Amino acid sequence: MMEKPKKKNIIEKFKTHPTDTGSSSVQIAIISERIKELTDHLKTHKKDFHSRRGLLLLVGKRRRLLNYIKDNDPDGYSKVIKALKIKK
Repeated sequence: MMEKPKKKNIIEKFKTHPTDTGSSSVQIAIISERIKELTDHLKTHKKDFHSRRGLLLLVGKRRRLLNYIKDNDPDGYSKVIKALKIKK
């Protein structure tokens, strides 16, 4: 579970306007942080298949959001990819 200050910092970094909390870039950044946390968890708990399934669902959701932002805002897509260091 992500702490509120950490989530707030991510939103501040990726928001597009002052009241933005749910744009595609913000969602991608939050999901990426959750993916990192789950990956670390699975390194120590190798047989936790329920968490592994959740990780795969998050990766798919992030991929769909990235495809959406790529189609609608190519500049924003490249900015998010570079900021999060996602391979593509």
